Amino acid sequence: MIFSSSRISVVAIVVSQAVQALGNIQYPVGIVNAETFGSLNFTEIFAAYGGDMSNAAWARSAWNGLTTFARAPPLRCFGADFETGYDVAVLGAPFDTATSFRPGARFGPNGIRQGARRLGIDRINVPAKIRITDHLDVVDCGDVPMVLTDNKVALRQLELANAALLSKTSLRSYEGKSIAKDGQFHPRVLTLGGDHTITLPLLRGVAGVYGPVSVIHFDSHLDTWKPKQLVGGPWLPDEEIPVSHGSYFWYAHKEGLLAPNHSNIHVGIRGAINSWQDYDDDYAVDFIISHAWEAEDIGWRGIVEKIKATVGDNPVYISLDIDVLDPGVAPATGTPEIGGFTTREIKKILQGLSGLKVVGADIVEVAPGYDTQDEITSIAAANIGWEILALMAKTPLTA
Repeated sequence: MIFSSSRISVVAIVVSQAVQALGNIQYPVGIVNAETFGSLNFTEIFAAYGGDMSNAAWARSAWNGLTTFARAPPLRCFGADFETGYDVAVLGAPFDTATSFRPGARFGPNGIRQGARRLGIDRINVPAKIRITDHLDVVDCGDVPMVLTDNKVALRQLELANAALLSKTSLRSYEGKSIAKDGQFHPRVLTLGGDHTITLPLLRGVAGVYGPVSVIHFDSHLDTWKPKQLVGGPWLPDEEIPVSHGSYFWYAHKEGLLAPNHSNIHVGIRGAINSWQDYDDDYAVDFIISHAWEAEDIGWRGIVEKIKATVGDNPVYISLDIDVLDPGVAPATGTPEIGGFTTREIKKILQGLSGLKVVGADIVEVAPGYDTQDEITSIAAANIGWEILALMAKTPLTA
């Protein structure tokens, strides 16, 4: 891409003045090292990372094109590119109208993608010793356009979109039989929320492919609250109590989406409860609990051992509420609780789960409006997503 001198005369003057002002600083070939400014070669100027992007339909780099998760290729998964194959789809779920405290997680998918600009699915995860793209073709499908005024419709939109992605055949296949009920290899979905209510429609899609799954739930709260009408509350006697970001696991158990025999686990729990009955109700829906303070008592290795002993060889779904982290390192969330994990601890725990058959995952409750100026919550959530993709890359879904 060459522009004539008549079109760049002003640019040439500005660049020339900058060169004189900055003296001996070295610049890429094509600007300072050119003897004249008769033309600007944008093939050179835009090729700092080894490839000419000047005629590309869009750019995938972190700051001058479409912002996708960890620079995954953008794909119109529900439109023109529906027939294109992939192994993992990143999907945004901009929904936050079932929260109980601070809203704002509808902006979470965009915030997490912003936090992932320095990451790359083609870069080596050193502690995990893996490059995701060596094992998986990952694409970013953008966001589901969930309606803003009707929770039932919005969650149905997400359920249908997720099921459509899961119904496809994955691009890669593996030796051995798939753990899917139909014996085929299907794509996996990493969903960026959104408040935690979105996990219910996502689990419906996953259970449709794999049957009941063991959930590893990273959170400061149980989210298994049994829906009930409050004495003197606003609901009429025959009205249904709607699902929320604190009750979706109760519904998931009722629908048979969770693995039985207490094969599901909460990790990082530390929030207040209304009564000890809440713990009894939680046990009744087949969860066991690992509290946040176990990071001090048994360390990250002990937590990993407890998780693995709980889920066994079952298909695993990871659901991570960003408030599992301490608000000192991840303040931008709807219901923050002090005393949470550090980013180093959550990375060590996730890396310790290598070998589990992760069939899907979500990262939820990121509300960028409450973040610091340096976006530490979005960056933390993005890195967690990158670690989860590494887990998926390490272990194929074979029996």
